Amino acid sequence: MKIADFRSDTVTRPTPAMRQAMAFADVGDDVYEDDPTVNELQAAAAAITGKESALFTASGTMSNAIALKVHANPGDQVLMDEDAHSMVYEVGLPATIAQVLTLQFRSNQGVPDAKAILEWVHPESLHTPRTSLLVLENTHNRAGGTVIPYEVCRDVYNMARHNGVAVHIDGARIFNAAVASDCTVAQFASCADTITFCLSKGLGCPVGSVLCGPADWIARARRVRKMLGGGLRQAGILAAAGVYALRNNVDRLKDDHCRALRLAEAFGTSTKIQPVSAKPATNMVYFKTTLPAGTVCTRLAEQYNVLCNPTALHTFRMVTHLDIDDECVEMAVSGLKAICQ
Repeated sequence: MKIADFRSDTVTRPTPAMRQAMAFADVGDDVYEDDPTVNELQAAAAAITGKESALFTASGTMSNAIALKVHANPGDQVLMDEDAHSMVYEVGLPATIAQVLTLQFRSNQGVPDAKAILEWVHPESLHTPRTSLLVLENTHNRAGGTVIPYEVCRDVYNMARHNGVAVHIDGARIFNAAVASDCTVAQFASCADTITFCLSKGLGCPVGSVLCGPADWIARARRVRKMLGGGLRQAGILAAAGVYALRNNVDRLKDDHCRALRLAEAFGTSTKIQPVSAKPATNMVYFKTTLPAGTVCTRLAEQYNVLCNPTALHTFRMVTHLDIDDECVEMAVSGLKAICQ
C-alpha cells in the first residue's frame, strides 16, 4: 500500500536515472583528490555559487562543523539565530567540535535584522571573546522554510564585513530559496564568505553536501574534513548523484512549493487545524492543531499511511519533496480532515 512520507525532504530515494548515474560513475580516490566525478561535482558547485572552490562532504552538519572550525578559533564568539539548525539540531557541535561560544539573536520569522545583530558584535579585547563568525540559515527550517530575502542577506553581510566578521550561509535548502525568490544561488552566495548546500534534501540525493568558498579557505577545510573522518575514497559513486541532481532536480523544486501551498490552503477555514503560514514560502508546512500533535501524527500513520512529525505539543510539520505527488497530497488532506472533523 502506498505511503505518503512527509516527515522530511531527506527521505527521498534516488530515481532509476540517478541510480544509473551512480552505477556507472568514473571514480578515483578523493583523499588524493583524483576522483574525477567528485572533482566534477565540486567544480559545478563552485560555479553555481560563484565561489573559487568547493568541497564534497558527507552531510550538511559536517559542512557546518567544518565552517565553524575554519572560520573561528576556540573561545571565539559565533552569532546565529536562536532557532538555527546549528543551534538546535546538530548535537551541540559549536561547543563540542568547534569549541566556540554561541550568542543567539532573534529573527522575525527567520528573517534577521542587521542593525539588531550589530549590537551583539564584540571586537576582540582583553576581556571579551572576538566575534569571528555570523551564521545565516536560508531557507530557515524552524521558521517554516522561510526565505531570507537577498536584500536582507546583503545588508547583514555588509554590516558583518564592516566589523571584521565572516559570514557563513547554512544553505541546506538554498536552491529552494532561489527557486522561490527568482534570485540565483550565486546572488545569495555573494552575501557570504562561505556557503554550504545539501544534496540529500530537495535535490533528491542519498548522501552529501557541498561546502563552497575561497580556494585557500577550502584547502584548510579539506584538512578539517579529514580530521572529522570525512576523507572519502571512491566517493564518485555518491558524487555522481549530486552531478545528476544539479542537472535535473533544481527546476522541479517549484512543484514541491506548489504542493506545500495546496496543503496549507486546504485548511484555511478549519477550526481544529491551521497552517502557521497561509502561504508557505517553500516546501514546508507547519500546522497548529487543537489536538495533541503526536496523536494527529500517530493516527495519520496508522489509519491513512501518511507520515509526518510533531514539532511541539500542538504543532506538526509536513515537507514536500520529489517522492510526494498529487496523490500523496490528497491522502494527507483527506486523513487530516477525517481526524480533525
